[in-house]
Parts: sequence; structure tokens; C-alpha cells
Amino acid sequence: MVKAEIAMTDLEKIDIRVGTIITVKDVAKSDKLVKLTVDFGSFERTILVGMKTERKEPREIEGMQALFVVNMAPRTMFGELSHGMLFDIGYPDGITPVLAVPEKPVPAGTRLG
Repeated sequence: MVKAEIAMTDLEKIDIRVGTIITVKDVAKSDKLVKLTVDFGSFERTILVGMKTERKEPREIEGMQALFVVNMAPRTMFGELSHGMLFDIGYPDGITPVLAVPEKPVPAGTRLG
């Protein structure tokens, strides 16, 4: 099922950028969350991601580039503050998620759109 139609102005509100994942660390007391430190060129962000049960070794994504939403309101989970959202592919369809990544390396912070 395709979601409801949106206007281009709705899409333009979302700031999607390529980030380089610097570190992946465990979030204490959480069965699912890991804490990513992500380089966006002119700034870094901490982003919490529920991938602990999806990957045998979450640290395997360190050094990889992926797509992130960087203009979401900060959210506190398990005492940690998350400043964005990682895009992954597959979770809503019941498959093990994979990262949404650029086809070749680009500068950290490169914007979509």
C-alpha cells in the first residue's frame, strides 16, 4: 500500500543528508539501541538506532556512509539524546533492514534533493 500523497513543500521540510558513521556504541539497559556518532562535515550528531538485534555485529557499519534526517526534534531514550534518524530499508516489510547508502562516496553532509 502506498502512503497518502504529499506536496513537494512537505518533502522540502525534511533535511536529509549523507553522514559518515564514526562510532557505534552500545546503549546500556536497551535490548535494541546503539548510539551512532555521525560526521556531517560541518557538524557531528549522536543518533540512536534500534539495530542491536538486527545485526550480529553493529560496529560493522563504522566508517560507512548512510542517509539521515538531521532536522528532527531531539528525543531522549534510555537516558541518551538522539539528534536525528537513520534511514534504513526493509523494516516495515518484515525483512532484516539494510542501510540506505549513496552509490559512491560523497562529502559528509551532502544534502538530498
